[in-house]
Amino acid sequence: MATALAGATVASAGPAASAPPTGDCATAYPIADLAAGDPVTGKTVSAGTVPDPFTGSVLGVIEDGIAPDLDMVMVRLTSTEIDRVGGIWQGMSGSPVYAGDGRLIGAVAYGLSFGPSPVAGVTPFAEMDNYLAGATTSRVSVDAGQARAIAGAAGITRSEAAQGFTQLRIPYGVSGVSGSRLAKMPERPYRDKTLATSNATTDAAGPGADTMIAGGNVAATLAYGDITQGGVGTVTSVCGQRVVAFGHPLAFFGTTTLGLHPASAVYVQEDSVGPPFKVANFGPRVGTITDDHLSGITGTFDAITPTTSVTSTLVHGARSRVGRTDVAAPIATADTTAIQILANHDRLLDGLTKGSELQSWTIAGARPDGTPFTLVRTDRYASSDLAFEVPFDVADAVYMLGTFEGVRIDSVTVNGTVVKDARTWSLAKLRAKSGGEWKTIKSGGRIDAKAGKLLRLRAVLTSPLGERAVRVKVKVPGRAQGGGFLAVTGGADYFGAVDFSEEGGGFESFSSVDDYLVSQRATVRNDAVAVDLFVEGRRSTKMRQGVSAAQDRVVSGYKEYRVRIR
Repeated sequence: MATALAGATVASAGPAASAPPTGDCATAYPIADLAAGDPVTGKTVSAGTVPDPFTGSVLGVIEDGIAPDLDMVMVRLTSTEIDRVGGIWQGMSGSPVYAGDGRLIGAVAYGLSFGPSPVAGVTPFAEMDNYLAGATTSRVSVDAGQARAIAGAAGITRSEAAQGFTQLRIPYGVSGVSGSRLAKMPERPYRDKTLATSNATTDAAGPGADTMIAGGNVAATLAYGDITQGGVGTVTSVCGQRVVAFGHPLAFFGTTTLGLHPASAVYVQEDSVGPPFKVANFGPRVGTITDDHLSGITGTFDAITPTTSVTSTLVHGARSRVGRTDVAAPIATADTTAIQILANHDRLLDGLTKGSELQSWTIAGARPDGTPFTLVRTDRYASSDLAFEVPFDVADAVYMLGTFEGVRIDSVTVNGTVVKDARTWSLAKLRAKSGGEWKTIKSGGRIDAKAGKLLRLRAVLTSPLGERAVRVKVKVPGRAQGGGFLAVTGGADYFGAVDFSEEGGGFESFSSVDDYLVSQRATVRNDAVAVDLFVEGRRSTKMRQGVSAAQDRVVSGYKEYRVRIR
């Protein structure tokens, strides 16, 4: 199983200064000079930060086994820990494998697809700084002779060996939220369905960059802090300010800005079904992964690229909590925003909470031409589980802004106040002024209006709290004649909102950043009443909208009326 070996863990937020690692500036061993039976040595970490040695022998080379012009070296490995857990483990990707003369053959990166095995596929080191084009292969086949050699060396059947090698997709781990909650998050185009929860805890002190030597731990993150998305593997070689690791991609991002972190292994967990895996804690960020390619990841120490800060502040009675995550890879900003808000709610509320929340959020960034923008919105929510109700308006906005090429998002700031009262207002009826009196209009009934004048209405709302009338007005087009119809909608049911349910549609398209910003600033709040007037004109249907003042609770409901215009 391609030990794209990552136990995902928690990172302490923020970069930290520490001594640079000891470089080895390894020399590549020519793959063409390898022969079956050649002895190999290597090193990797199973606990802590200090690499342990392993030994082994070459089984053969699969030409073009990883990609065109990128061979795979097959080796059989042994050590006390490899033997204990049954084979190579997730988190071992990148472990250097040396020839007898000390030159570097490459990095452990692949494993047999059927399960735990001491047989590993090695990515040649000579290729690990080359940024190859093309797509990764999901399976590397082996011929009959190779299958016999693997079966004999690994103690498995020839049919099992014939299944070949695969690269396990590195399981992006996410800290700060439970697996059951993560699995229930609704569909979104930016949601990473492969995300699993972290299997480790935070090491507050964290190891330093000096632990990132050949055979030492290395972690790559999309985001780190309150919420961490990333995986841990092994350093293959360090030279100067550059580090090469993994021997396969993290996510095949190409040129990227992933966070570069040291890590400390807690232990290696054996697994009777799948491959064993390393459990580790991430240390503070010490650099940037600049390249994520077929042959591995490459990073630079002390080069910290700007991040997007995602901050969530939540208040509930006398309690409050502030959570922050720094997003290193822009592609993860929307997903991280949603998870950060969910996790902060779960941590503070500490259980499924039925209630309502007044939430305000600000997204700050820059347009493609560098001019800054700020998007500010406030809305109210009510739900039987607030944590799943409130994250997505802001996360959707972050995603949409990110679809415009060249847009930079600098920060996402969210503030919410929760009360355990989920009662809402419901739209019951509508009143219109006629002959100097307010008259109730039956649903589907007719309302008289005058062209060019304001149509003044009162939406009557009901709840267990009683009844209230909310004023709404809409201007009738100046030259309108004949008829039209009026839609009155509680903000929580407003049909102008984007529907992401299975029956719903998707994201609208916008011509520019400013076009989208205007649409967001005109969004109807959940605690308001919207009136949309549609009038058939000579050439097209004209629409005018009126929106009530915000109420103290979410408003739901929908009613339609006929309009006669004179």
